[in-house]
Amino acid sequence: MNKQNLDHIRYRIYEILEVRSGTDRAAKIFDIGYLLTIILNLAASIMYTYEKYRLQYGPALMLIENITVAMFCADYLLRLFAAKYMYPEAKGFRAVRKYILSFTGIIDMLSFLPYYLPVFFPTGAAAFRMLRVMRVFRLFRINAYYDSLRLITDVLRSKRQQLFSSVFTILILMLASSLCMYSLEHEAQPEVFSNAFSGIWWSASTLLTVGYGDIYPITTLGKLFGIFITFLGVGMVAIPTGIISAGFVDQYSRIKRMSEYGREEDVHFIKIQLTDRDPWINKSIAQLHLPERVIVAVVQRNHHILVPRGNLVLRKDDIMVLGAESFQDKEHIRLKEITLQKNNPWNGRRIRDLDISRHSVIVLIKRKDRVMIPNGNLVLREGDMVILYSEMRIPEAEEIEI
Repeated sequence: MNKQNLDHIRYRIYEILEVRSGTDRAAKIFDIGYLLTIILNLAASIMYTYEKYRLQYGPALMLIENITVAMFCADYLLRLFAAKYMYPEAKGFRAVRKYILSFTGIIDMLSFLPYYLPVFFPTGAAAFRMLRVMRVFRLFRINAYYDSLRLITDVLRSKRQQLFSSVFTILILMLASSLCMYSLEHEAQPEVFSNAFSGIWWSASTLLTVGYGDIYPITTLGKLFGIFITFLGVGMVAIPTGIISAGFVDQYSRIKRMSEYGREEDVHFIKIQLTDRDPWINKSIAQLHLPERVIVAVVQRNHHILVPRGNLVLRKDDIMVLGAESFQDKEHIRLKEITLQKNNPWNGRRIRDLDISRHSVIVLIKRKDRVMIPNGNLVLREGDMVILYSEMRIPEAEEIEI
């Protein structure tokens, strides 16, 4: 098998593994099977903890676990094989390493590796069984299939700085209140508040409004301080809640704006087909460096609609739909469009030899179904559609307002 065929197989595996919308039947079958595998694995693991089910269905549950874990292992190996296209900005082994060290790569590995490690290291079987709990984090992959679940991840990611600041503030208050309560209660309760850090549990349960009640102040000053910390705790808990709530409002507002964008902001779309001469071939969308207000809306490949994620690598004959917001200003640029008829004096002449004003610029030439960028040596022909900017009047030219 030559390298070209191997790359084709690798890219096809990447297309199936990657979550996307469209009509790819193999990818849809994989997505459904993948979700069922996660659910079956977790269901079998949970049912095995019940003695009644373990005694009655133990062999069947173990068989389900064996099969699903083997599928997790195969999925991990396939993603290693397709890492080249998952991370197109990285080359060679760096793409594999980037997947291995990523959050999803670590979760994927821990979802099957602890299951097989006792075979090689029997003495660590108990510790490896604890690590099997990590397969629960496989549920995070479901976020990729449902926008409503992915919204939670987007909110936490967008508000991570604010959440970190609020958690850091709570930790400082917990430490400070623990030190204060030690000073107030140590003499009255030396066995309870024995050192500066013995009040951490009390401060955590009070600030976070748990109120467990196993540690509490008995002095008057301690009780007054406890009341103050309780009121402060209500406000502290409300800060992260407010941040997350504001994040959800921002995300839903953004989604609403996007859904109404075409009607309110007058977005314009163009459709282009890539040829082997285009520099975008074999580049990912993230590597295109499009202007800020230009987006890749849709990519069509072999009648399949692909979601234009940043790691999608473009190919020859891909049809791209580009969207751009219209620029709102009061001054309009007026282009002129003229189709060269039989007796037009521009027929058969190079662009550099045309007798046009120096304030005139030929923008593009459309010849049959082909759009050409003009250069000085391009010879115009009958039937060419010439679009140009010019301040002079040109007979039989139609104006285009930009």
